[in-house]
Amino acid sequence: MNGADFFLVTNFLIGLSFAVVFLIVSTRSRSRIAAQWIAAAYAVASFSTISELLVAHTDWVKLFAVAAFATVLAGLLLIRVGIGRLYGVPARPGLLISLFCVSIGLDLAIYDLPRGTWVHSLTYQTPFALAVFFSAAAVLRSSRRTAIDRAMAVLLLAAGLQFLLKAVTAVLVGAGRTAADYVHSYYALVSQSMTGVFVVIIGLMLLSVFVLEIMAEERSNSEVDALSEVLNRRGFDNHCDLALRRIRGPHAVVLCDLDHFKKVNDTYGHYAGDCVIRAFAQLLQASAPDTAVIGRLGGEEFCVMLPGVPMDAALMFAQAVRGSFAVQAMPNMPHGFRMTASFGVATFHNAVELSAAIRNADGALYDAKASGRNCVRSHRERSGVSLVVL
Repeated sequence: MNGADFFLVTNFLIGLSFAVVFLIVSTRSRSRIAAQWIAAAYAVASFSTISELLVAHTDWVKLFAVAAFATVLAGLLLIRVGIGRLYGVPARPGLLISLFCVSIGLDLAIYDLPRGTWVHSLTYQTPFALAVFFSAAAVLRSSRRTAIDRAMAVLLLAAGLQFLLKAVTAVLVGAGRTAADYVHSYYALVSQSMTGVFVVIIGLMLLSVFVLEIMAEERSNSEVDALSEVLNRRGFDNHCDLALRRIRGPHAVVLCDLDHFKKVNDTYGHYAGDCVIRAFAQLLQASAPDTAVIGRLGGEEFCVMLPGVPMDAALMFAQAVRGSFAVQAMPNMPHGFRMTASFGVATFHNAVELSAAIRNADGALYDAKASGRNCVRSHRERSGVSLVVL
């Protein structure tokens, strides 16, 4: 086995390994279809190395030479489909199929030309470069702008240029006059080693994108309350911290507590209580501004952090939610059944004051409960008195 044969076998094993890994990743990723397309791309492209070995060691040279070209190009086009799924920039099937068919026709047309000529080299390598440039363009057109996405675009552009560089190298170094000569040429050694490097780097970069996506989703799931589908306490704290970094004060917090909730569970069962919790959470999500952070702090208690919202606007929000909830029909409850909630509101100016603001809102909520429930109370720092808001 010469050096080129060794790199061909190595690239085959690397390609299959990445195919298996992407299939495994697809079982956990929300971009499952994208991972499956990329797995298929690596599986298909890996068989080009087997075809190139068969070119050198069988009599069916033309068949396997064209098969090697076709499998590499098909793999690169499948990567474009997968990246399109991953980045939300769908591929145009007609364009990809047309490029594939035209390229196969050109490969057959130039087959008998010496492999070290400009016509043969550029015609052979350009379809590969175009396929990779399509993937780079998809990443650049997407709305994702993280560091790893920018690195992915740069890497794909470099991989596309690498194919054009290989065309120049084939002319300058020589790639053998026939397809059978290629595997034994010095150019084959350089070409396969370069291809192997880009196969590994692109595969690792794509895996990094998927892994980061999976980690972000797992983190998001760990911060969401399964019943109400709003943030849990940990998620609430984390998202408040992020929101307060972006928006200047004053800010407001609204603590909400469902009135006589224990009676609902005792009278109608816990399933009915769960329906009430979900209905209230949905009302908060529908009523709050997009910048709001909504969390279920425990049991029937919710908290809404309103960044950049002063006291008067926060009181209007609380009153609107209170009034809507008091007249809302509850799912899976008897006709005419209604629930109410009590609210405590406080304001603050920076992240350091958030904990104190929640305590102040809790004191105002206690006043609301003591005043007969189904009302809103606000905390004012005037002699420590909580003023009534009718």
